[in-house]
Amino acid sequence: MAPVPGGRVYVRINGRLDGPRLPLVMIHGGPGSTHAAFLNALALADERAVILYDQLDSGRSDHPNNPANWTVKRFTDEVDAVRRAVGVPRWHVLGQSWGGTVALEYGARRPPELAGLVLASPLISTRTWIADANALRAQLPPHIQAILRGCDPPAPITTACEKATDVFYANFLRRDPPTEAMKQYSRLHGGAGFNPKLYETMWGSSEFVATGTLKDYDGEPLLAELDGPHTLFIDGQYDEARPRTLGGFAARVPGADFAVVPGAGHSIFSDRPEEALGILRPWLRGQDRA
Repeated sequence: MAPVPGGRVYVRINGRLDGPRLPLVMIHGGPGSTHAAFLNALALADERAVILYDQLDSGRSDHPNNPANWTVKRFTDEVDAVRRAVGVPRWHVLGQSWGGTVALEYGARRPPELAGLVLASPLISTRTWIADANALRAQLPPHIQAILRGCDPPAPITTACEKATDVFYANFLRRDPPTEAMKQYSRLHGGAGFNPKLYETMWGSSEFVATGTLKDYDGEPLLAELDGPHTLFIDGQYDEARPRTLGGFAARVPGADFAVVPGAGHSIFSDRPEEALGILRPWLRGQDRA
């Protein structure tokens, strides 16, 4: 349990922190999800330490459930608090989805401890995220689209809304069901699990309309602050963060790399772990030497 602003967070480490290759820390999405999303990525621990943690008020971390802690800045400050707690002088940082927002903010600070930055299916700005979500919704069967339009806030969330949203998720969030090993891990190590109050406070109740504190988030100006040659943008072929959108963001960062995981939705490490790690391994090795 590592001390961070507002409480303590659960941290697990696979691999040797004193090994020959720089450690990688992975920042989960949500807001309010858990480190369990990265279970398949622990295969990287055969060559470098992999650091996973649950953000404050998520998973096995402390749950003060104080909305004053639920700010982009505090979650970004949390990253370096984890680094100090585990005693790592230099590392790679990967953030996925909402965790990509945190990684973007962290990378834009240009901390000297940062060797390589990976923005995996990131939320760069709410405006573009919503535009992508609505473009993908338009690809679903007409009756599913109609149900989802009727579920936009302030409409109540019904069973029909949940089932229609599951259709969206099956196409663009997680295209393959979790393995039994992943389900068991989440049951045994998920702690309090997903925090819906945190999610709804920061984002809202719908994939297609943001009503929370992130509704006006715009990290696009931070792209100009990134160290391009040490930055990788990566997402899935069928990702909620559409490749055409993320590729456009990557093009605005001189020297940055961009890769798409074939066959994957938003959950690239669950849908296509071998392909995702096949992209990540050589890129991280190159950053070790940079």
